Amino acid sequence: MRTLIAIAILLVGNLLTAQVTPRQDTLVRDTTLVPMIALQEVTVSENKSAARAKRLAYLTRKVIKVYPYSKLAAERLVVLNERLEAFDSKYEKKKYIRLVQNYMEDEFEAELKKMSRTDGRILMKLIHRQTGQTTYDLIKAYRSGWNAFWYNTTAGMFDLSLKTEYHPESEEEDFMIESILQKYFRYGILKPQKPAFEINYEDLAKKWTASN
Repeated sequence: MRTLIAIAILLVGNLLTAQVTPRQDTLVRDTTLVPMIALQEVTVSENKSAARAKRLAYLTRKVIKVYPYSKLAAERLVVLNERLEAFDSKYEKKKYIRLVQNYMEDEFEAELKKMSRTDGRILMKLIHRQTGQTTYDLIKAYRSGWNAFWYNTTAGMFDLSLKTEYHPESEEEDFMIESILQKYFRYGILKPQKPAFEINYEDLAKKWTASN
């Protein structure tokens, strides 16, 4: 899973940069990047099939695990863009991004190694939810189109696509993910963050209830 780890590091390393300032020689560790989350048991209504209940419980564990990364990525994307404006040349910008990436590899590699293929797929969906951009687009913007192409090609060997988007209006799994998010936002277990595009959960719930 080295490819998946590298992809995740690119995302987290390039985006979670609030603790790094341009032209700073000493990087300061921010121990609040990945908050500890208390898990609660998932309650599933009796009218749901056993297979769906099992799937929902499985997705819940995955969403709770990776959502903090997507949330922080969206928060730091704005900061990253602002700080890159302080550099005059593309070389300086690339050097800065590489510096941040190397630091984040040390910071997050142990945690990212624990990610499964499903973790990576859901992370990419949530990255799109929170930033409005696909993983492919982010790598293309902050590394290069060539890197994005080869990462996407290699990811395909693991049945992953860096162009994965989040569509709870048309994909049942995405709606289930959105339901999990809304539930745990209400519980206060996950900190809510406005998505990059409009999501009307009430309308989605009515639609999927009718279709089922």
